Amino acid sequence: MTVLGVAVRATTPLGGGAVRVDLADGRTVVVKGAEATAVAAEAAGLRWLGVPGGPPVPTVLDVDQERLVTEFVPPGAPDAAAAAALGSRLARMHAAGAGAFGAAPPDGPAAAWIGRAPMRNEPSPSWPEWYAADRVLPYLRAASDAGDLTGREAAIVEVVCDRLRALAGPAEPPARLHGDLWSGNVLWSRGGAWLIDPAAHGGHRETDLAMLALFGCPHLDAVLDAYDETAPLADGWRERVPLHQLFPLLVHVVLFGRGYARQAVAAARAALRDG
Repeated sequence: MTVLGVAVRATTPLGGGAVRVDLADGRTVVVKGAEATAVAAEAAGLRWLGVPGGPPVPTVLDVDQERLVTEFVPPGAPDAAAAAALGSRLARMHAAGAGAFGAAPPDGPAAAWIGRAPMRNEPSPSWPEWYAADRVLPYLRAASDAGDLTGREAAIVEVVCDRLRALAGPAEPPARLHGDLWSGNVLWSRGGAWLIDPAAHGGHRETDLAMLALFGCPHLDAVLDAYDETAPLADGWRERVPLHQLFPLLVHVVLFGRGYARQAVAAARAALRDG
């Protein structure tokens, strides 16, 4: 077996379909196999997110129809200074912008993925309508069809979609989002925090921050304080966190079943209360 034209000396599974590969020439890379559109979407996302002053992302070394090869980032431990740097860098990455809400990265396919769930990237001029139509409702329907949300629970989420324009807060331009920014996709290294495994698209910057808070992130307060200092967030952003968490929670219902239904419905209720 060869990678980048070099014989493989050893492999180590990293999880999520990724494998650490030690090459005979002394280099270490990460190889990730997936369906062709998933490989193309991730490669395009990594290239798009690597903006000057933004969080570092692994360099794409090779991509084909079956696998993605990126540089290997040695793991390290999180600390408050690295977290603050991540916050400032995230603000700069978001500020790099996107062509529209829902826009895929350049050369990225419209048919993309978030984890193992399909995700559609189609440009839209308005965040509330796009968030409802392309991020919340597709996963709400899939979860309902699978029997993982009751009709009453689904109705609460539908009310959020109906009221999104009022709940969305001040209008903002499309931000350059990682798109799946839970803490597992922040790789703490000796040189700071790197971003991996993106589901990149144009969206609302509060969505990345809300997702970062969803399952816990080390030194989250330092991340958020530095972000807000670099690019102040709109009034009421903390109250809108459940609104932005609704999408990833519904994705989890689709992927993992009813165990996440209560949390998704609680986020919908919280969004309505704060709106």
